[in-house]
Amino acid sequence: MDSKFLHHEECPKCGSRNNVAVYSNGGRHCFSADCDYHVNGETGEETQVTTPSNLNMGGVVAEIPERRLSAKTTRHYQVTVEYDANGKIARHYYPYYDKDTGELVAAKSRVVKTKDFLASGTMSNVGLFGQKQCRGTGKYVTITEGELDAMSVYEMFGQKYDVVSLRSGAGSAAKEIKAQLEWLEGYENVVICFDQDKAGELALEQVKDLFSPNKLKICKLPLKDASEMLMANRVQEFTQAWWDAKVYRPDGIIAGADTWEALVNKRQVKSIPYPWEGLNEITRGHRPYELVTITSGSGMGKSQFIRELEYDLLQRTEANIGVLALEEDVATTALGIMSVASSRRLHLEEDTPVDLLRPHWEATMGSGRYYLFDHWGSTSADELLSRVRHMAKACDCRYIILDHLSIVVSSQENGDERKAIDEIMTRLRTLVAETGITLFLVSHLRRSSGTAHEDGGRISLQDLRGSQSIAQLSDIVIGMERDQQNPDEDIRNTTTVRILKNRYSGETGPACWLRYDKFTGRIHECANPNPVETEF
Repeated sequence: MDSKFLHHEECPKCGSRNNVAVYSNGGRHCFSADCDYHVNGETGEETQVTTPSNLNMGGVVAEIPERRLSAKTTRHYQVTVEYDANGKIARHYYPYYDKDTGELVAAKSRVVKTKDFLASGTMSNVGLFGQKQCRGTGKYVTITEGELDAMSVYEMFGQKYDVVSLRSGAGSAAKEIKAQLEWLEGYENVVICFDQDKAGELALEQVKDLFSPNKLKICKLPLKDASEMLMANRVQEFTQAWWDAKVYRPDGIIAGADTWEALVNKRQVKSIPYPWEGLNEITRGHRPYELVTITSGSGMGKSQFIRELEYDLLQRTEANIGVLALEEDVATTALGIMSVASSRRLHLEEDTPVDLLRPHWEATMGSGRYYLFDHWGSTSADELLSRVRHMAKACDCRYIILDHLSIVVSSQENGDERKAIDEIMTRLRTLVAETGITLFLVSHLRRSSGTAHEDGGRISLQDLRGSQSIAQLSDIVIGMERDQQNPDEDIRNTTTVRILKNRYSGETGPACWLRYDKFTGRIHECANPNPVETEF
């Protein structure tokens, strides 16, 4: 029926004193248990209600004003309402039909005052709420969490598109959608419009990969659900959000049309120069999201190179700097950076009063921008990666130096160096991508089969110790060569800096020469002391 409740009266069939609802079109219905008294308001004829004995589906079809739902919408879904003695809606009844026979076999009733739900009949073979009223094919079908949301979407679109809802809410989303997946796939587009809460997000995660590619769209709302949007009369906002629903693609799949913002953001990232011009000419500096590997033989000046870089970052940027120096304690690391800042070999000045070191400490460590890893001899891969992530996310370190990879690998228990390096490099690469840091990684070389690296032997990518994943996963690989035993002091104290890999510009080869000053402890860019052997 499509009419208004008037009052209650006695039932002429079962004798109940106040269980017959009387409606404005002349219809009557008894809500007593086991009573089938019903008068059709249009014909005035008494008819028998034929529903399963355990099915409670009462009330009349009518508008639901507090939900802004018209009688046209409730009639479409065959949703009925029951009135209390004051003429206010006390219950809603939502019908469910056998998906094979189309017969009414179950119902949910919602108590308006308490918002409690009661189920009756059998739900063993029913479809989604509203499925019986849908075509099963067409341009769009929308899935919501609840019956009121489904009717609200249908109302806001002017009864135009098919809308269904889960029968048991977000918790059963995966099970219910899997059961009706073949039917849902009959539509060109399936729009998910779940609640904007944790339960709705979890339900979406569970169902989003069930559908065919490009079929699923995800609708995001400014309020909790579609019913709230309708009650707030934000119909235009809802329809805009519905039409703006993005086609779901698995993680990592991005449409070219969605890349403009990423491109603009990428263009805004500026390269940071190294302290040495020759290195900058080839590499164009370093950038966020880059993994830079620095490698050489033993005693070739990697530590000094790193300390110069750590101090230059303090001077050139405003970001925090993380240092994980695994072959020295934090005091040695601090003193090394202070030595660069003061251009003095402070570790050799054992008689210098402590209070005279204070200004150098304040200019470096005391700035509050360095974070060091006090490892106490513990160097497990899991712990190191955890510390790198903490430095990046909790300490806001945008530049992190890990010195060195080989000592991390040596602590692994599986004994397979190549496999351990592959795993650690993959995790470091992922961490760089996750956090956007620039990671400077120190790595050792394998023993040379020709001229030793310590005697000036040239470095190539294949000399990286343990695994080719170091080269493959690094954006830039910087090699350092020096002939430590050359009789010429200039050659002996000058390091060739060679770019072995350069993903950014593609340029490789000798970049610059750095000479060590034994009086100041600093390294400075210089001319090639042995140009005859230089190969570009």
